[in-house]
Amino acid sequence: MSAADPDLAVEVTGLRKRFRGTTALAGVDLEVRAGTVLGLLGPNGAGKTTLVRILATLLVPDGGRAVVAGHDVERAPHAVRSSIALAGQHAGVDGALTGRENLVMLGRLLHLGRRGAAARARDLLTRFDLVAAADRPAAGYSGGMRRRLDLACCLVARPGVLFLDEPTTGLDPASRAALWDAVRGLVRDGVTVLLTTQYLEEADQLADRVAVVAAGRVLAGGTPAELKAQAGTARAEVVVGPQDLATAVRALTGPGGPPAADTGTGAVSVPLPGGAAQVSEVVLALSAAGVPLVDLSVRRPTLDDAFLRLVSRPRALADGRGRRPDTGERSADDPLHRR
Repeated sequence: MSAADPDLAVEVTGLRKRFRGTTALAGVDLEVRAGTVLGLLGPNGAGKTTLVRILATLLVPDGGRAVVAGHDVERAPHAVRSSIALAGQHAGVDGALTGRENLVMLGRLLHLGRRGAAARARDLLTRFDLVAAADRPAAGYSGGMRRRLDLACCLVARPGVLFLDEPTTGLDPASRAALWDAVRGLVRDGVTVLLTTQYLEEADQLADRVAVVAAGRVLAGGTPAELKAQAGTARAEVVVGPQDLATAVRALTGPGGPPAADTGTGAVSVPLPGGAAQVSEVVLALSAAGVPLVDLSVRRPTLDDAFLRLVSRPRALADGRGRRPDTGERSADDPLHRR
């Protein structure tokens, strides 16, 4: 780990990268604590894959500094490679070999010896629920099975840091859930995971912290709950009969003005700055006005809401606010100031 903080598995400062006049990274600051999952969210072209490739020593940055597992990616790339594994967007297994043969081959290449490679293969096949298919050619595996085998291959050398670049792209929901369980198991064993994904639910499920990236900058970061809180308050979605809509709006009008109403559906959206506990006040106000409820639900801000709000903020994009999401290096009034 870095001398400055032994708990950091990844530390990035001012990282920059350009390709033929196009800026891919425009001064990225980032930290990932050991034994945690950091989710990198961002639209296509945000710079996520470029960042991962630099951290995995596959690209050389134009400026800035990156330390992975205590090793500088430019000064000690071999030491970095011995500490990490990378699973890209497509499974990199040999379809002509069986699942077992893929794992044993990697073990032999890593000098585990014949017995050691075979033992490691057995352990990983069991861990990733591939025992029944172990001796079938990988070309016949389903997409989810190939992704699990790819992840198992990444772990033959027992890396401390694992980079997952959109690992569940194209998988069905059941296969995606199985891979999520596998990642959770790795984190329980102390592996640090940096996950890039376009599935916000995936980041919400897996990540301890999230960094939102756009145009080569980290716009904001924090826990999923912190980012959701930035997207606004919870809302009560009330549905009444069309004939009662105007009365409901009057009854639910507060200091901030009338709530949003949809004349087509009879729905009224009421902000709940005090949280779900205020739902009872909404129900009592409608009851006092003689308005019968057709339906009522509470909608809390989602990571989708936070993401869309952040990537659409041109001012944040221009001035680079929200950097270093895991350090708390922000102004005291920033809602992500706390760790």
